[in-house]
Amino acid sequence: MEAPLASTTEIKLHVLRPAARRLLPGCARRLVLYKRLANCHDDDDLIRLREELIDRFGRMPEQAAALIETHRLRILCTPLGIAKIDAAESLILLQFVPRPPLEPAAIIAFMQSRKDTRLAGEDRLRIEVESRDLAQRVQRIREIIAALSRFDKAGRKT
Repeated sequence: MEAPLASTTEIKLHVLRPAARRLLPGCARRLVLYKRLANCHDDDDLIRLREELIDRFGRMPEQAAALIETHRLRILCTPLGIAKIDAAESLILLQFVPRPPLEPAAIIAFMQSRKDTRLAGEDRLRIEVESRDLAQRVQRIREIIAALSRFDKAGRKT
């Protein structure tokens, strides 16, 4: 069980802000949505919530999809100790928590496997990659997370 005030990964995708106000007018309804989203701990939970929102409100606007995708990325980042993602059109910055569960050797091996990646401080990676829209940006981040996950403690690909 998570601590009630546990920190989560901060994610900036530089797309339109989530439109929870348009989707759910009324502060109380939005808070319920955010709480339900926070209680989604895996992809199956998110799929069920997304389906429910589509059933209730119809086609999801891009902003609502961004809200779901942002939380999906948070779930993927937690085991790697990624504290922050800032993803713009031509650059993705990853910042790790102090003493991340991912070994330094794995991070170095990841960097060495990519020509577009370098350190940007002792706890950040700078990845120069193009991603023009939300779908492409989320896909690029997912690829990076998957690649980081493939390195073992000794920095070898598994």
